Amino acid sequence: MGRTSRKRRSSLATRMTVASAALLLGGGGLVAVNVYASAHEENPAQRGDGAQQQQQQVATIDCPDVGNGLSDVPDAARSEVDGELATMDSQITESYQRLAASRDAAARDPQFVQNSILQPLKERRSNLIDRIGLEISRAGGTAPEGMKDLAACTARSAGTDGSPPAGSAAPSAPADGGQGDGGQGDGGQQDGGQQGDGGQQGGGQDGGQGGGQQNGNGPDASDFVDINSVQPNVNKPPNQQAASRGTFTTKCGRNENGKFNPDNVIVAPGVSNGAHHMHDYVGNQANDAFASDDDLANGDTSCRNQGDKSTYYWPVLRLQNGKDENDAQADGGGKDQNVGEIQTPASVTLKFVGNPTGKVVAMPRFLRIITGDAKAFTNGDANANASWSCTGFEDRQLKDKYPICPEGSKVVRSFKFQSCWDGRNTDSANHRTHVAFADPASGACPQGFQAIPQLQQRIVYDVPPGPGFAVDSFPEQLHKPVTDHGDFINVFDDGLMKRVANCINRGQRCT
Repeated sequence: MGRTSRKRRSSLATRMTVASAALLLGGGGLVAVNVYASAHEENPAQRGDGAQQQQQQVATIDCPDVGNGLSDVPDAARSEVDGELATMDSQITESYQRLAASRDAAARDPQFVQNSILQPLKERRSNLIDRIGLEISRAGGTAPEGMKDLAACTARSAGTDGSPPAGSAAPSAPADGGQGDGGQGDGGQQDGGQQGDGGQQGGGQDGGQGGGQQNGNGPDASDFVDINSVQPNVNKPPNQQAASRGTFTTKCGRNENGKFNPDNVIVAPGVSNGAHHMHDYVGNQANDAFASDDDLANGDTSCRNQGDKSTYYWPVLRLQNGKDENDAQADGGGKDQNVGEIQTPASVTLKFVGNPTGKVVAMPRFLRIITGDAKAFTNGDANANASWSCTGFEDRQLKDKYPICPEGSKVVRSFKFQSCWDGRNTDSANHRTHVAFADPASGACPQGFQAIPQLQQRIVYDVPPGPGFAVDSFPEQLHKPVTDHGDFINVFDDGLMKRVANCINRGQRCT
């Protein structure tokens, strides 16, 4: 696959097939949803396959996130540490793929997963943790205590926390009957109150195969909720007298030119396929794993204002319809169990807003911000921050569910980035601690941080109604909506960024 292109496909038949996959009850429940199966496939629940009767099968692999605990890594060791962390991600992916290919053996032998998958993975992770500690020490730092405790991974059983049934990821043994969860709640630090919905009924889901690719590793029917069943839940802190009320909107397109790759230059610089899922890119066109700050500064941009060479990227959204993209055999695509038709957004809005308590300062050039957590399904939702809704219903925001929108309404995906900066660093070892969220009640930044223009992204998709879509994810994250995330690198010209801050502080509406 070319790293920045794909074939495009849009057919009425495809849209009708996906739309017919969901049947809605009056109360918003889902019945017999077969998200992944193509039109010609048979539902294993109707065949009576034995796989659906198996209990407590392993659905995914749950590993502690070593990177989250590395908040103080010397600059001289960061590139090596980032490389080791990327290798850990690859190890988890490989182990998950082995799990997916070994369902029958795991069903026969209760110790198979522990002895053949988890124990070897623990040993490999332990070796990398030792190397990370050594690299930090060589650079004059001190490795955090207890890192070795993070080596062991666990098996998450089917039917726990909304996981699909274990057989659903195996090409030869699709299974039915995933049990829904009750919603993961709010992480406590996000903008705009968000809630999970525990009231919907979980429908069945099998591991149907489309286009010859294994694609039954999520999402589950219980990951979707009728937006009509969600109560309004958005609360914003009130503007104080000194609030900065302006906005600056930058127009950078919808990725109509199809720039994609499975890299993440923030988290895994220099590592090809560091994300294990495909990203949409707008803005800077030079972004890949190997892009330096100079490369970004000299790159082309899709933004109308050529002074904005920032890079904005997020996981692609795909229709789960059994149709192959041209990444079906590629890293980040089919090799990492991300399949289906990539959807070009109907619209993308990139807006910078002010702070309700006072003025903002200009962002430093090359500031990096990640919002959300690509591993939130296994990490927990403390850093989850994407929101899902529907046009006409945006006072109702979901964090751990995909919305089912009524006819005529479009799916809306939103990111509100951290809006407080430590005043010193453009990045941090865990890519989080140099920025922070404002207090959700007052809008004030934490002590020692100063307000910067807040990036708000609104991405709209015209997809068929029903549970027929999902974002790309790390394979073991099972395409859960809570894993959605956005990435941003500020490559505004210094003069234009000052104009952004001034515009916001003066209460103007600028583009």
